[in-house]
Amino acid sequence: MKTIIFSHAAARDFDGLSNDAREAVQKGLVRYATTGDGDVKSLFGRAGFRLRIGNYRVIFDEDASTILAIYIGRRQTTTYRRN
Repeated sequence: MKTIIFSHAAARDFDGLSNDAREAVQKGLVRYATTGDGDVKSLFGRAGFRLRIGNYRVIFDEDASTILAIYIGRRQTTTYRRN
């Protein structure tokens, strides 16, 4: 299992989610960290990946042992421009 680390901004985003959304995002991240399963795509125009969890997106970078969550939020037109 990879270690999941939240950036300061991602932790703030995570804390601002509703309880249901927070639980879904947490389950999705843990599932990806343990099994590698999930709707993950490489980002265009910048380094990193996105994990789709329902209407929410987690923008992250990863290496062999860690996942660094950079942004967590609803899919909007500004989701991929934020950072």
